[in-house]
Amino acid sequence: MPSDRLLGRAVAVLATDGFEHAELTEPCRLLKEAGADVQVIAPGEAERIKGWKNGDWAAAVPVDMQLADADEADFDALLLPGGVMNPDKLRLQPQAIELVAAFGRAGKPIAAICHGPWTLIDAGQVKGRRLTSWPSLRKDLENAGARWEDREVVRDGNLITSRKPDDIPAFSQALIDALAA
Repeated sequence: MPSDRLLGRAVAVLATDGFEHAELTEPCRLLKEAGADVQVIAPGEAERIKGWKNGDWAAAVPVDMQLADADEADFDALLLPGGVMNPDKLRLQPQAIELVAAFGRAGKPIAAICHGPWTLIDAGQVKGRRLTSWPSLRKDLENAGARWEDREVVRDGNLITSRKPDDIPAFSQALIDALAA
């Protein structure tokens, strides 16, 4: 049921080909239902990016803005979906890492799920922070100075993290609550 709880709030979703389909589409749906303006941002010139679902390519989603045109100042929060390929590709994009870092410097909510926290590492956002992720990222996060927890959602200041698609309801609600505060 649509609401106006997040009316006037804008959320950037940073992703590229290989994102976990549900980790982008479901939080976006829930954010839009809460009244947020949600914009998918991707590097390059792609008009659509393809998701990954059940071990195969899933339906593509439209790109609303190119990464080169994205400015943290235009958004209230950042969503980083997982999937193995998506964050691994984004880590190699200096503009993507700078955008994540800009949200961090501004203290705006950054919500990362599954493998999404990889980009938080490269953007220097995890040292001394409590986070969760897909279990295989635990050592990466700990080596970068984070305290890893095995919980469906962990909120530490502006960072909101979750482990997997099963956590999407709690993950999305935590982001909605952060934006509504």
